[in-house]
Amino acid sequence: MDLMLLVRAALMGIVEGLTEFLPISSTGHLILAGSLLGFTDEKSKVFEIAIQTGAIFAVMIIYKQRLAETLAGLGSDLRARRFAINIAIAFVPAVVLGLLFGKAVKAHLFTPVVVATAFIVGGFIILWAERRTMKPRIETVDAMRPVDALAVGLAQCLALIPGTSRSGSTIIGGMLFGLSRQAATEFSFFLAIPTLIGAGAYSLWKERALLSMADLPLFAVGLVFSFLAAWVCVRWLLRYIATHTFVVFAWYRIAFGIVVLATAWFGWVDWHA
Repeated sequence: MDLMLLVRAALMGIVEGLTEFLPISSTGHLILAGSLLGFTDEKSKVFEIAIQTGAIFAVMIIYKQRLAETLAGLGSDLRARRFAINIAIAFVPAVVLGLLFGKAVKAHLFTPVVVATAFIVGGFIILWAERRTMKPRIETVDAMRPVDALAVGLAQCLALIPGTSRSGSTIIGGMLFGLSRQAATEFSFFLAIPTLIGAGAYSLWKERALLSMADLPLFAVGLVFSFLAAWVCVRWLLRYIATHTFVVFAWYRIAFGIVVLATAWFGWVDWHA
């Protein structure tokens, strides 16, 4: 396989891993990176979704003890069952709406104006959420009720709009619904496990005719670099939110929205790709 193609796969994996769990939209960054690297054919779209699994493996390793305790305690531990049920409740809305409206979203909302607007509006929502002075009702994910999980799951559905950010919608949505910054961030990580693994598996199955064994090195490189970048990013983010807000990401989103408009205006990036 072409060495430069593997280098591009590695760079795309790094972009995915660094942006998947930050509230800045990995999809928007992958579109931009793919355009700059000439990585925009149909197979590349399957690749972008599949390498999310690498980022998820990083979360699973970081939280391996909690995940193992949950699986082991499903039959006897009330805390484990409640946690698993909350994840399932939050997972369902995005699945239903994704299956119902996914094609329509791809056909009509992948436009520069929509992407840029989502970036900018999302940035201002983060600024507003961070300036609220209300004390969180829920300090840990174990204190969440099913209705809290459903609210975060509905917030995740906003990520169907390109440029919104799955992690951004779940983290900021969780904070607006009364979760602490730490609880909202951790629940977003856990919710990403079924969401992104499901999306990756569905995409690979749906587009299997485009793929062959010759593509295995390409996908393997993307997965490995996505895993490594996400592992670094998640560990950094957990330390960061202990003493910082998400304001810097809000201003970054606003700036990135301007970049989207500028690159679209001058024809440098095809945001419909």
